[in-house]
Amino acid sequence: MNHDEIEELISADRLEACVEEMGREITRDFADAELHVIGVLKGSFVFMADLLREIDLEASTDFLGLSSYGNSRKSSGVVRMDQDLTMPIEGKDVLIVEDIVDTGLTMSYLLDNLRTRKPASMHVCTLLTKPSNMEADIPIDYQGFEVPDRFVIGYGLDYAEYYRNLPYIGALTSQETADAQ
Repeated sequence: MNHDEIEELISADRLEACVEEMGREITRDFADAELHVIGVLKGSFVFMADLLREIDLEASTDFLGLSSYGNSRKSSGVVRMDQDLTMPIEGKDVLIVEDIVDTGLTMSYLLDNLRTRKPASMHVCTLLTKPSNMEADIPIDYQGFEVPDRFVIGYGLDYAEYYRNLPYIGALTSQETADAQ
């Protein structure tokens, strides 16, 4: 992995501090709830694992897989569910954990889908948002950082399935990858 082609946008230390604060807020806000945490695969798995360790509550977990990018750097606009939940959410207080809300279209699709399953409540927690790309009005209850309109990688986010293992959030800087955007 050539780190010379990656510009660090959010350091590992800043990510850790943000996740700790989010965990405290979620612990406070869901103290009397039956919290069910749903991670949106694949990008949220690193963030969700760290976040769960900061939530001082009993919480059940599940995952689902959605895709709208494939191996591209731009969303196709068509959301596909690759993996559904493994347990019902009816009557549960659901916290959806997402790596990034970019256009909001994927999250809008997911919220509409999950509402039909009759949870007691639904809340959205995202590590990153791109306000300049937002096309849908999404209620975000817990938000980490706003990022510029660049393709970001690291801390679970990928480009063509690579770079998820970076401990920070970065952006590719090489001309070849910039031209692919």
